[in-house]
Order: sequence, then structure tokens, then C-alpha cells
Amino acid sequence: MIGVRRMEQGEISLSDREFSRIKSRVYQVAGISLSDAKRTLVISRLSKIVRALGLPSFDAYVDYLERNGSASDGQDFVNALTTNLTRFYREDHHFEHLRSFVGALIAEKPRGSRLRIWSAGCSTGQEPYTIGMDLLAAFPELKRWDFKILATDIDTAVIAKAAAGAYPENELSGLSAERARHLEKVGDGTIRIPAAVRELVSFKPLNLIAPNWPMKGPFDAVFCRNVAIYFDKPTQGEVFGRFSKLMAPEGFLYIGHSENLGSGGDGFRLVGKTIYQSKQKLNKREAA
Repeated sequence: MIGVRRMEQGEISLSDREFSRIKSRVYQVAGISLSDAKRTLVISRLSKIVRALGLPSFDAYVDYLERNGSASDGQDFVNALTTNLTRFYREDHHFEHLRSFVGALIAEKPRGSRLRIWSAGCSTGQEPYTIGMDLLAAFPELKRWDFKILATDIDTAVIAKAAAGAYPENELSGLSAERARHLEKVGDGTIRIPAAVRELVSFKPLNLIAPNWPMKGPFDAVFCRNVAIYFDKPTQGEVFGRFSKLMAPEGFLYIGHSENLGSGGDGFRLVGKTIYQSKQKLNKREAA
């Protein structure tokens, strides 16, 4: 039946036509490619929004977004359909490689040199904060460098949570004592990122398929891990190709374990497990 039917759990039934409209919209506005297997997820995450708006169906909801919805309504739609899975020190070999790279930079460049790292698709912030904690612990002299981390995500709700820098204490589970000590226990089952690390990170909302990105680079390292898996192949290639244009010469791109650069890989060469280096070369003046 294609009509509207309230389900026992308070969810709303989703017809094939409605599901197709939702898939089309989230692809157009966020580049997210939803498979048919995501039907239950769509029902679960959007039903409460549809009910809150007092609308009778998903068709009516998409009509509302297209005709009367505000920018905030559109953002709520995207926020509801993004997936945010992350943790501190995820893919440890990436951080080991980053430490080696930054150690070499410190050996070559004078105090006050510039270092820029971008965490694209930062979710609730564990990735950029791990970058900051790990590098400051390994290289305290970075405090005297022009060192900044940009952290972006399309989901404004997770950006707000990330910027607060506070997490439940169970986030320490699985971390070694050496790593756990970098996070401050503040009581009431909460841990907080130290101020010296929070000050390094700027959190900004960003849609990776937007026609213009506000940042200009160059970035010495870019982390874009487990983000492209939600894009189709053409979108993946376009996004990775745009990263290549913002990389510092011989900078590094870190991606997820199940991802590859596809058509966006022309500007990079593979140098390690899911680690790519920009093919841009240092000129003699930069190397001096």
C-alpha cells in the first residue's frame, strides 16, 4: 500500500516512491548515495522529524523541504542521514606515519614554521583531537610553530559536540594508559580535551560536494577517512581530486581502510596502507 500508515513504534511507512525521492534529495544536497539496504535507517531517523513537523507522510516531508523548508530544515534532513562512527586513535598506523612525517619537518625547518592539517569529515572530533594530542606529546616544540588543525563535517550537530571537547569516560576504553593520560577527567563520568589541544583545532561546517570550498591551503596532511564510502564513484573521484589541489608539496592524504582514490588519484602516489603522497614537488626555494 502506498498511502500513509502509522506503525506501532511511532514510525511512518515508507513507499518505494518516497524512498526514491529521499535518496535523490540527499544525493543532490550532500553527495550521499543511499543503498536499498538503508531503508530502515531512513524510516528510523526521519520519522521523528516528520512527526514533529505535523506532516502525514514522507512525500509531504520532501514536498515541504522543496517548497517551504528553511535552511535549518534542510540541515536537519542532512544531519539525520549522516553516519558518525569514530574513536580516538582509529587506524593507528596513520598516526605513526604522521609522527614520522612531522618529525622530519621539524628537523628540516626552523621554529615558527607553518604546519596545517585538515580533518575532513571529523564527526564528533576524536580524529582532530587525536592528531593534536599525539603530535604535541611527541613534539612539544610544536607549540612554537604556526601549527593549526582544521576540522570539518557536513553534520552541524556533531560539529557542535566536537567543539565542546567533552566526552563520556567510556571513550578511554581500549586506550593505553599513556594515551589516556592526555585526556582530563573532570568528574561526573566526563573527560575533556586539554585546552592546549582544543586551541589548535578550528571546527567548521563543510559540505564536501559544495561548488566552492572556503579554505585555500596548502595542507601538509589531510585526513579523509571513512567519508568517501558514502559517495558513489564519480563523487569520490571529484572530492579526492579537489584535495590534491590543496596539498602542500609532497604532503600526505590519509583515507579509510576500505577506500581508494579512483579517478581522483592522479595527483597522488600510494606510499603505504591507505596513505598517499602528493606528487607536487618542492621547488628549490621551498626546500631551502
